[in-house]
Amino acid sequence: MASPLSASGPTSFGQGYSLSASSSPSSPSASTPPIPPPTSRQLQQQQQRKEILNYSAPWPVYGLDWSNQPTEREALRLAVGSFIEDGSNKIQIITLPEFAGIEDRDYNPNSMSDWVPIAETNHQQYPVTKIKWEPYKGGHRSFDLLATTGDYLRLWELKEDTESTNSGSNTIGRRPAHGVQQQLAQRAVLANTKANFCAPLTSFDWNTYDPSLIVTSSIDTTCTVWNVETNQAKTQLIAHDKEVYDVTFAGNNADIFASVGADGSVRMFDLRALEHSTIIYETSSSSPAMPGSSPNLQTGAQQSVPLVRLAFNKLDTNYLSTFHMDSSSVQILDIRVPGIPVSELRGHKGVLNCMAWSPIGSTEIATGSDDHQVFIWEVNPSRQDREELDFHHSKSASSNKAKSPAPTPSTRVLHEPFRAANVGGEVNQLAWSSASPDWIAVGFGRTVQALRL
Repeated sequence: MASPLSASGPTSFGQGYSLSASSSPSSPSASTPPIPPPTSRQLQQQQQRKEILNYSAPWPVYGLDWSNQPTEREALRLAVGSFIEDGSNKIQIITLPEFAGIEDRDYNPNSMSDWVPIAETNHQQYPVTKIKWEPYKGGHRSFDLLATTGDYLRLWELKEDTESTNSGSNTIGRRPAHGVQQQLAQRAVLANTKANFCAPLTSFDWNTYDPSLIVTSSIDTTCTVWNVETNQAKTQLIAHDKEVYDVTFAGNNADIFASVGADGSVRMFDLRALEHSTIIYETSSSSPAMPGSSPNLQTGAQQSVPLVRLAFNKLDTNYLSTFHMDSSSVQILDIRVPGIPVSELRGHKGVLNCMAWSPIGSTEIATGSDDHQVFIWEVNPSRQDREELDFHHSKSASSNKAKSPAPTPSTRVLHEPFRAANVGGEVNQLAWSSASPDWIAVGFGRTVQALRL
C-alpha cells in the first residue's frame, strides 16, 4: 500500500504501463539512432509492469468476483455475470492469455483484450445479482465451484473440458485459438420446497469459516441459510419488515450474519438463537444530522431510508460498512457501540454503488461510485478513539443495572481517501482479490478493469 494522504491529494493507482526511460519514444535526430523494436523479453517485462488490465464484455457487466485459489494461474481469474433486462443472461470466466495457453500475442498498450474468456454459459432469464467463487479450503481438486443468485441460488462447476467439441455441455463456444477451454456446468438449483415459488434473490454470501453454508437475501423480506453439500435449506427467517437488499457472514464465525434492507436497518443474527435479532443501526435514528447525510436525516423525519449494501471487515468483524440508497457516503459501524457510525466516508461526488474491505489490511476499504472514481480509504480510528470504544463497551457489559445507554463517541468524518483511481464509467461493481490482494477489479458498462495497487 502507498503512504498516507499527502498535502497534494490522494495517491493514484492503476496508472497504466510504467515504462522505463530507455523504452520511451524520443524525437529522431541525426545523432540518435532509431530505437530497435523491443525483444520478446522486454515485451514480457513491459506487460509485467502493466497496472490496468481491460476486458470488453459482449453485454453489460454486473456480477464480478476473483477466484480464491492460491496459485497465480488460478487466482488471476474473474467470474463475470451479465445484466440483460430482457433476454438470456450469461456467465463468463475470464483469465489472462498466458494462463489460457495463448502465446506470441502482439504487444498493444491500448488493447481492450488483456483478458480472454475460457468458459461461458447461460444464466436463464434473470440477471446475475451476485456471483462468488467458493472460499479456498486447502488442497486441490479437479473442479472449482461458483454460486450465483437471481431467480434461484445456483451452483456451478468449472472444470477442464477434455472433449474436442462442446456437444452435450453447457459451455457456449468462445474457445480461444490454441487456448485452454473449460466447461462451466450447472451443478444444482437450490429452491425452498416448502414455498410455491421463489421470490427474486437480491444477494448472498459464502461462509469462509464453514464453506458448506451460504446465506441468501430476498425481496420477500426473508434470509435463507443453505447447506450446499446437501443442497437443502438449513433455516429461513423473516429478517426485515421490507425487502432485504444485502446479507453477509462474519468472517470468523459460522453462525453470525448481518443484513440490510428497505426498512433502513442493519440487523445481526445468530443461527444458534434465531428467536431474536440485534439492530445495530437504523436510518430513522434520532442521532444528530450531519452535512452530506440523507435529506430525511437532515430534516429529522422518521421515515426510514433504505440501506442497500453491507460488508463485514474481513480481519476485524467488530466493524461493518453500509450505505444508504442514493447516497454518496459510507457509514462505518462498530457492533460494540450500536446506533451511530464511528466513521463516515464522504468524498465521492456521485451515488455509491459498491464497496469492499481489504483482505490483508483491517483498516482499508475500497468504494466505487457513479462519479467514475474508485477510492481506497484508511479508516483506522485513533488510539484515543479505540480506548473510548473499549471503555464504553466494557462499562456497558459490566453493569446490567444501568438504565441509560452507554455513551458513544462522535462520528469521525473523512473527506479524502488516501488512494484514488479514475476509471472510464460509472462503477457498479467492485471486487478485491483475496488470493492476489494487489489487484482490485471494477465493472462499469460493458467493461471490466483490473487495477494494480
